[in-house]
Order: sequence, then C-alpha cells, then structure tokens
Amino acid sequence: MSQTVYPNFCPIAMASTMLEPRWTLLVLSEMWAGASRFNEIQRGVPGMSPALLSKRLKDMEAKGLVTRRDGATSGHAEYFTTPIADELEPLVQKLGEWAHRNVNCEVSMQHLDARTLMWNIRRKIDRLELPQHRCVIQFTLDDPHHETMNYWLIFKPGIEPDLCYSDPAFSVDLFIVSQLRALTSAWMGHTSFEAEIESGRIVLIGHPTMARTLTKWLIRSRYASVEKAAP
Repeated sequence: MSQTVYPNFCPIAMASTMLEPRWTLLVLSEMWAGASRFNEIQRGVPGMSPALLSKRLKDMEAKGLVTRRDGATSGHAEYFTTPIADELEPLVQKLGEWAHRNVNCEVSMQHLDARTLMWNIRRKIDRLELPQHRCVIQFTLDDPHHETMNYWLIFKPGIEPDLCYSDPAFSVDLFIVSQLRALTSAWMGHTSFEAEIESGRIVLIGHPTMARTLTKWLIRSRYASVEKAAP
C-alpha cells in the first residue's frame, strides 16, 4: 500500500482525508466566526496566499464542507459552511481546548502573528463597554523579530468594528503600547492583563475610563478560561 493512502474503511482515516490538508480547520474556524467573503476569510488566516486559499476553498466545496454562492447585490461570491461541516464545530472547539490545556505555552508562543492576533481581538470587543460615540484605539506592538507594528481599531455606532493597518487619520482615544508577546499572552490567558500592565509590558495612554475598564471591553480568547493541565 502507498505510504500516502489511508485505509479508507476506517472512519478516522476518512475524517483525516477530509480535514488533513493544511489550513482546512483554520478556514472553517474563520467561517464559523462569521467570515463569508474571500477577503474576510483571508484576513483571518493571513499566512495563506490568495491562490492557496482559493484552491483550498474549491477542495472544501468538492468535499461538501462549504458551499459557494454568488452575491445577489454586491456581486462578490460568498462561502458558507454546510451542515456536515457545522457538526465539526464543537469537536474542533474541544480540540482547541485540549491543545491549550496540554501544549506548553512556551511552545505555543514561539510563532506569533500580530495580524492574526488583532483580527481576533477585533471580534472580541464588547462595544457596550466603550463610549457610544466614535472612538479609536491604536495598538503599537513591539516584536523583537520584526519592526514595530501599528493597528487601529475604529468603533462607530451601529457598525461592525473596523481594523486598519494604516493610519486612518482619526483622533485616537486610547493608545495601547505593548510587546506582542505580552498582549498575546494576556489575551490567550497564559498571563493576565493586570500582570502585564503592572510589569510595564503593556502601557495604556489616553482616555482614563477606557484604560481603567480594559478588561471589561477587551474580552479574552475563548480558550483563556481553559484550565491548564498539571505539569
């Protein structure tokens, strides 16, 4: 038997054939989080090239995991998970919890990505805990392996938060200056925002109420509450 062929009569082998190609579960997770347009999905998985994402979506469509629909008004194609893909969501959630509980955080923190972090933070903001007028938060993230990166979260009443990679030229209400590792660690629950702020690895400058209520409006990752396994 070829080393690349699974014994197809085995259900686990069948599942592996469906889900094993790299990025498949991350693409599904991004779609479960609400992304449906190509550009939205790609922003959630920035490590994928457009060509690879297009190839993977076609492959997932052929396997019955996603469906493609032409936009009725915008003209942009949209992608949606199918019922068989949605059956996987709680299983993938449990897989993520297992990894968060058992994989040493020093291993999981070796390869950080600022864009992925900020895209996920954007989705976890409690808008009701922020001023109800337009407000702007600028994140300045220092990564020893790359140049300092700036991101802007823009909140407007009745509109989904927008993440900008270039200066939108709006007045900034709150500046968050942080080491990339510190912000990632606090958001993922390896440490706490309070500890990182006290250590000076996260610095808040500007709107005093927004700074004081950071942990109310910046909701941590869904995995942050997962208890780590004993050493």
